[in-house]
Amino acid sequence: MTSPSSGDREKVVSKLPGPLQQELKIRTAQRGIDIQHAVDEGISAWRGLGSNLAAIDTTGAKSFSTWLPPGQWDGFRSDCAARGVSLVQGLAQSVSLWLETHPAPGVQRPVVVKRMIVCNQKGGVGKTAVTAGAGQALAEDPDRLHAVGVSKHFAHARAGADETAAEESAHEQLPGLGLRVLLVDFDPQGHLTKQLGHELLPLDGDSLTKHMAGDSKGKLKDLVVSVDDERFGDRLHLLPSCTDAFLLDVKLSGVRAREAALERALMPLEENYDVILIDCPPSLGLSMDAAVYYGRRRDGEAPGNSGVLVVVQAEDSSADAYGLLTAQISDLRADMHLELDYLGIVVNHYDARRGFIATSSLESWMAIRDPRVVGLIGDLKEQKEAVRMKQPLLAYAPRCTQAVALRALAREIV
Repeated sequence: MTSPSSGDREKVVSKLPGPLQQELKIRTAQRGIDIQHAVDEGISAWRGLGSNLAAIDTTGAKSFSTWLPPGQWDGFRSDCAARGVSLVQGLAQSVSLWLETHPAPGVQRPVVVKRMIVCNQKGGVGKTAVTAGAGQALAEDPDRLHAVGVSKHFAHARAGADETAAEESAHEQLPGLGLRVLLVDFDPQGHLTKQLGHELLPLDGDSLTKHMAGDSKGKLKDLVVSVDDERFGDRLHLLPSCTDAFLLDVKLSGVRAREAALERALMPLEENYDVILIDCPPSLGLSMDAAVYYGRRRDGEAPGNSGVLVVVQAEDSSADAYGLLTAQISDLRADMHLELDYLGIVVNHYDARRGFIATSSLESWMAIRDPRVVGLIGDLKEQKEAVRMKQPLLAYAPRCTQAVALRALAREIV
């Protein structure tokens, strides 16, 4: 049946098998086109065929509606009758034809591995949660749809609107990014390792610290573990921490070209990944120098492909810590002649109900244009619950407001 037109199209209502509807929804999202245009193209191609396609099982077909050019549905109905197939069968064949001729695009992989240094020497701002969440969002299944968006508060704040209360996220359904991601727990406290349900590496075994200090006992890749969940496939891995990292600055003091120690250690792993995220300790020592050096722009690398992601909170002490961090980065840039990019600022643990301090602080962060704020993550219970359960947040609560915002963040920095 048809309904009154909307613009230059008319609404049509029919039926289509549920799995076919879902595949159509995913594929059009992957290719960045509207469902109505895909169905339009499929029907046109089907009508141009010299013979019918193989019959499709339409048992249990569900209601399906879309918008088509005026007259196309009537012509399609006539063709179905002439070919001796039902309208539902003809539509199913048309959609299947479009899917076959428009395969899913491959994952867009970076030319140079993206190296993201997640840092702030102030503890408790949520660097680990942002590292883990962004990594999960980057690795999600590209053949499934996931809720993606930014909070209304973030959108209004970026536009300069005056908000007084946190709002729920507005989102859309988009395919996962499907990137191969390595999370590196560079903090001797090991929060990233523990939150994802793994054990710290034993003190008497091999570790990232030993590889950086030149005391390794084997290959670093043998220490890497998988973060298992069907939504990540085998794309999300973790290099666990070891408490020997508390001695890293001491060990690095005697290492040749110590600023390049982290790069030397991780270089053999890079060919296996699209993105490497470093969860840094709350420190401004030699280990931080090595992390920042690792995130520098390499020869031939595009600006913004790698760099520093600063996690802050909407309160005054974060602003003080941010000043110390950016001063250190400026010194490293000058002393070592580094091309080092900021990927942005993430305001974490935000809750407007905390009043003027939170809202005014957020406005101050938003006023910074270089680097700009690229994410606003709410302070909600799901993150704490996921940590308690030792599960990835995006697996534990994939549709929660924090998960939606972390997917938006991933798209901002990728």
